[in-house]
Order: sequence, then structure tokens, then C-alpha cells
Amino acid sequence: MNTTSTHFVPQRRFETYEPLNQIGMWEESFKNNGGLYTPGSIIIPTNEKTDSLSEDTSHGAEGTPHKFDQEASTSRHPDKIQRRLAQNREAARKSRLRKKAYVQQLETSRLKLIHLEQELDRARQQGFYVGNGVESSALGFSDNMSSGIVAFEMEYGHWVEEQNRQICELRTVLHGHVSDIELRSLVENAMKHYFQLFRMKSTAAKIDVFYVMSGMWKTSAERFFLWIGGFRPSELLKVLLPHFDPLTDQQLLDVCNLKQSCQQAEDALSQGMEKLQHTLAESVAAGRLGEGSYTPQMTCAMERLEALVSFVNQADHLRHETLQQMHRILTTRQAARGLLALGEYFQRLRALSSSWAARQREPT
Repeated sequence: MNTTSTHFVPQRRFETYEPLNQIGMWEESFKNNGGLYTPGSIIIPTNEKTDSLSEDTSHGAEGTPHKFDQEASTSRHPDKIQRRLAQNREAARKSRLRKKAYVQQLETSRLKLIHLEQELDRARQQGFYVGNGVESSALGFSDNMSSGIVAFEMEYGHWVEEQNRQICELRTVLHGHVSDIELRSLVENAMKHYFQLFRMKSTAAKIDVFYVMSGMWKTSAERFFLWIGGFRPSELLKVLLPHFDPLTDQQLLDVCNLKQSCQQAEDALSQGMEKLQHTLAESVAAGRLGEGSYTPQMTCAMERLEALVSFVNQADHLRHETLQQMHRILTTRQAARGLLALGEYFQRLRALSSSWAARQREPT
């Protein structure tokens, strides 16, 4: 992983708004308890003649066991002991597999529940418009626009499911022993997954940029932290930084420089957004009172709104570059921990939204 200093300067076009080891425990217990699983000891009754010894022993008469007889018995049945050891090892292995499968089943059920709660949240939002007698055409959605947004929501639902699967995989690998090659492959796949989201959003922004900007495709808690249709990179670095430890001095310097560059680019984009809002408001308000026709104002406003799509794309480009720079600064294992922390952060925001929605439905 490269540790070169990174610093990218925001482009001036921002201002103009351009486009457990159970076997070991069992074996230790076996060692401490000597004859725990050895065959029954040879019993020698007291005050009996020698010729009756074999007869009483064959009938299993009770008496005091002797260590010598136990060792003799043990030496006569080594295969039986080894067979029992193997059986216990196999039983322990199957127990671990059953436990792992049970944990995975619980995790899958939890993720399905989160997904269903997200769909219910979207359904409630859409039901608001239906329940108030507002049709999609009245909101300015054409049939093509509606179908495009529905397609994006379906794609995003699949994207969240795949992200949850990757999070489980990263969590399992980081708690186990895996080669750097395999870990690097998981990191690269997770990075590509985020880049796929940015491409999906770019397509959706061309269909309805207001929909992407509003974050209606996200949960309520995620929308609370929304910045130009997504997360603010500099703020997210603050959240993830504790999970990168230990960092070298050079890595720490590079991360600080990256955060500063992100803040500069974010400020430029935010200023461009403010300027766009100002000029757009002027365009809509232009004209004389009582004209009854808004065609000239709408034409001018529509031209200026084309820049809004560029703002969404540039914000996603900044998010894309931030992830790329972090990938270059960090080691493979640090990057894996960072991606796991990032994914779990969004999972917790979605869980917070579901908890909040459930609280609102509870009777007072």
C-alpha cells in the first residue's frame, strides 16, 4: 500500500457550477482425568484364592481398582481409545459447523428484516401522496421518469443486499486468518461496489436530479446527514479515523491532508450550490406581476437546472476520489477495517431509521 502524500485541489469549475477450540479443551480434560474414557478396570477381590481370581474377575465382581491394572487395560485397547478421540474430534467439528451456520442464518434473517423495514418506509412515503389524492403526474413525474426511478430503487435495494453480504464477509475474514491476497481481493470488490453506486446515481440524476438530491432513496437517518445526494467525505473521515489505528506518522499526515483537501472541495461545491440557488430564484421570480404566463421564466430556470446534475456528479466524484486516496494511503488490512467500519456505519443509520419509525407507530 503506497503511503505517498496526497493532496488534490478542488477545480475552479466548482465555483461556476459546471459540469474456539473445543478439541483442545477436551484433550486437556482427558489428560487431567487419566482413565476417564479407559475401559473398566480389572477387579481383584480380597481374601480369595488364586484359582477363584479369574472366575470372579470374569463375573465383574466389585473391588478396589489398581493403577497397574488400568494401565494394562489401556495398553490392550489403544485402538479403542484412538477411535473415541477421533469421534470426539468429529463431534466438536460438527458442533462448530452447526454454530457457524446458525450465526449466519441469524445474520441473514436480520438483514432481510432491515430490507423489509426499508421497503415499508418507502411504501409509507409513497402512500402519503396517494392518500392525499396527489398523482405522480401532478408532481411532475412522467411515465418514463417514474419507471426510471423505480428501476433505480430496485437496483439500489440489490446494492444494499450485496453490501450487507460483503460486510459479513469482511467481518468474518478480519476475525480469522486469511492471506493478504484474499483480503486485497475483498477490499477491491468493496471499492468497486461503491463506484457502482456512483454510476447508478449519475444515471438517476439525469432522470430526476431532485429525487437524487432529496435522498428519498435513503432512510430518514441517512437523509439527516445528506450533502448533495450523499455523504460528506470530510465528515466521514472523522468517523472512520479511529478505526485505522495504528497509523504511521506519514499515514497520519496524508490522512490530515486528504481531509483538508476534501473540506476545500466541499466548500467550493457548497458555494456553487448557493450561487445556483440564488440565480434560480431570480429566474423564477423574474417578470411582471399578473402576466399569467410563466413560459419565459420556466425556460430560463430549466437551463440553469442543468448545472444541478453536474453538482451531483462532481460531489460523487469527490466521494470516489476520497475512497481511492484512502485505499492508497492505508495498508490492505487497514483499508478492510475502514470499509467494514463504513458499511457498519450505514447499517446502523438504517437500523436507527427503523427504530425511529417503530417508535412512531407505537400507541401513546
